[in-house]
Amino acid sequence: MGLPFLGLINCEKRALSHNAIGQNLSLGAVRRGKRRWKPCFILSGTGADLRVKPNVLDSPLAKSFRVIVYDQRGLGQTQKPFGSYEMEDYSNDAIALLDKLDIDNVHLVGVSFGGMVALHVALQHPERIKKIVLCCTSPGGVFASFPFHDLPDDQTTTQRAMQLMEFNDLRHTRTWQKDNATSVDAMIKVMNSRLIKDHATPEFKRGYREQIQARSRHDVVADLDRIKSETFICAGLYDGIAPKENQKIMLEKIPDSRCQFYNGGHLFLFEDQKAWGDIIEFLAN
Repeated sequence: MGLPFLGLINCEKRALSHNAIGQNLSLGAVRRGKRRWKPCFILSGTGADLRVKPNVLDSPLAKSFRVIVYDQRGLGQTQKPFGSYEMEDYSNDAIALLDKLDIDNVHLVGVSFGGMVALHVALQHPERIKKIVLCCTSPGGVFASFPFHDLPDDQTTTQRAMQLMEFNDLRHTRTWQKDNATSVDAMIKVMNSRLIKDHATPEFKRGYREQIQARSRHDVVADLDRIKSETFICAGLYDGIAPKENQKIMLEKIPDSRCQFYNGGHLFLFEDQKAWGDIIEFLAN
């Protein structure tokens, strides 16, 4: 049985199950927007949970497209099957969802880890994708994003926030943190406020751990020149998780691509208002 959907106003909600890695996997999908609008499929990042606000459904994109988004396997209200997760599993989940929703092809927007999944989807199912937007992501291999899998499992939220702060935004060095203690405390308070009770459960931790392990094996660098869809690569100027060189190699190797950097770090989509406007313009034209 599928898990309950997220209660979002003016959203059409549907559950689906499909056989994945030898067992049933339930995915919770949320569609928002008018049926006549073009479908836009959003793949979220590491540890993402649609119960946490704000999220992509609060973005300007949801006011211009029929947005489809879900909690990826192991996260949020989607089931967390046992076994090793691979990038192909995440890609297959995405296509299975489109099949269940009877959608032939979509614009694809991948954010961070979601961008990695988007690359696999585009390579394995090019006929299902119109345009692609890759936000603050990496092709893996020698151009991998920050290795979350190397962080200790027993870190507190505050400890992890302090360690990741300077990678989320390269301007937030240890010196900056020391000189801006009030801002740091406010950031940590926001991060802690976004936690949900079941994020501390062994089940959720296992699902998250499998995601970051799959992420560590992601590598499509040699295949980037096979991506057929028109692609918009965008990232923050000060992103240390998905740094500039990762964006530049995708720009170099993906045939029909363009790249734009914005004022911000890994969370540039919330920091530079121009970013969403450029994404919408790219997808609409």
